[in-house]
Amino acid sequence: MLLSAARTPSPRPHRLLRRRTRPRSAAGEARLPSKGRTVTLTAPAEPATPPRTAPARRLRDRLSPYAYVAPFFTLFAAFGLFPLLYTAFVSLYRVELQTPGDMEWRGLGNYTALLADEFFWTALRNTFTIGVLSTVPQLVMALGLAHLLNYKLRARTFLRTAMLLPYATSVAAATLVFAQLFGRDFGLFNYVLGLVGIGPIDWQNGTLASQIAVSTIVIWRWTGYNALIYLAGMQSIPSELYEAAEMDGASRWRQFLHVTLPGLRPTILFTVVVSTIGATQLFGEPLLFEGSMSGGISHQYQTLGLYLYEQGWGFFHLGRAAAIAWVMFLLILVLVGANALVARRRNRKEAGR
Repeated sequence: MLLSAARTPSPRPHRLLRRRTRPRSAAGEARLPSKGRTVTLTAPAEPATPPRTAPARRLRDRLSPYAYVAPFFTLFAAFGLFPLLYTAFVSLYRVELQTPGDMEWRGLGNYTALLADEFFWTALRNTFTIGVLSTVPQLVMALGLAHLLNYKLRARTFLRTAMLLPYATSVAAATLVFAQLFGRDFGLFNYVLGLVGIGPIDWQNGTLASQIAVSTIVIWRWTGYNALIYLAGMQSIPSELYEAAEMDGASRWRQFLHVTLPGLRPTILFTVVVSTIGATQLFGEPLLFEGSMSGGISHQYQTLGLYLYEQGWGFFHLGRAAAIAWVMFLLILVLVGANALVARRRNRKEAGR
């Protein structure tokens, strides 16, 4: 009994699998036992990325804004600054359109020739006259239209869209139509004047009449554009100012004088500057009004832009045309600077009150 009991095998205890862990190597290895063998698991090594240095990051942060604006300055240098400087260079030489490679040094000779040319002073006077005749009524009418459109009217969206139709119309198409309307014998304007007992007016050969006709085309094209600019400025004025003025008993006219106009002062200055530049560069309307680059028989409505075109592409004097371009550029700078100076003095006076 004792012997048989001693030989009876005891139940096998469950074999406990003990996992031996070893520290991982630099390559990410781990070894595991498996039935008497050691299995090595290797993890893929992570790519080593060098840390970005602080000076490189600062340099990138400093140069990235310039990279964003570089396309604009590149185009401006190619199509704005270079033509301006090259025109100044050409204005110092005698250059003909037939032989642009033959350049003869003249210095300021082209500028002195302009001052001695009576047609230059005629074009300058016409530019000033047409500019005043077109800019002042244009801005006054645009201000009135914007004030009306600022109220709650029916079909406001349609009226605001219709304001831009003259601006979107081609200058050539508009000028040709107005040339027919201003015809001496069969024009619509002379027909209407005849109904009230006024005789026909020669709109193309008269000095003042032709300038009024050209100014009318400019007024028709740009009044709606300026009206929408004024309308945007009016809508930016706080409505509390109008409510306070109404509570104080101010009429609509008083509100317009003391609330609307002071709030529109920066916008009015902008439109005056833009209209002044446009009047100085006026070219398409006087050219197509009669189809002559001389601006009429006696140059009665020839502007500086038309005079430049006549000298460069009519008489083939590219050097003198370049001088006229620079005179126009300097004239625009003077006029814009004068407008800014007047506005600044007025602001100082009002601030000192």
